[in-house]
Amino acid sequence: MMNLVLKLIPEIDLIKNSDLKEKTVKIWGKAISENNWTEDDLMKMPFTLLIENTDINIIDHTRSVTQTAIKIGEALKSYHGEKLKIDFDILTAGAILHDVGKLYEYKKVDSKFVKSELGAIVRHPISGAAIAYGEGMPFEIVHTIASHSKEGDAAKRSVEAIIIHHADFLNYEPFKLWG
Repeated sequence: MMNLVLKLIPEIDLIKNSDLKEKTVKIWGKAISENNWTEDDLMKMPFTLLIENTDINIIDHTRSVTQTAIKIGEALKSYHGEKLKIDFDILTAGAILHDVGKLYEYKKVDSKFVKSELGAIVRHPISGAAIAYGEGMPFEIVHTIASHSKEGDAAKRSVEAIIIHHADFLNYEPFKLWG
């Protein structure tokens, strides 16, 4: 499973902390195996059910959000320097894991992706944060997952969570215009 996760999301190798890297791979692997997803499923799984017939899959979305978040972080760091503390391992792992809960939120019925029973009552930021917490991820990463979407609007977001939140919406809202 580890090889599949690393193949699908090579940005994992940008995580310098070996423990965070290992846990990130483990969480994605667990979400894939517990829900019996195949590589083909993941390459067809829409990144959102809110845009009908989107051709952007969960893997491409995850990678794009991760790369967007890193570039935002680098731009902020390059301009503000030490005035702004950004932990790039937290940022990268959090971005990679931000939507892992969708692997629990969705199910496939007759080749179509729909809300699962869990997804009908628990959205992906909550299930994703619970999985990350259960696998021993630091609270800073659990926080980025839980607060990346509308569920986190009432939370005081960390710098990394703010960046991931905006990177996610930058990778959603323009496509919503065409949906």
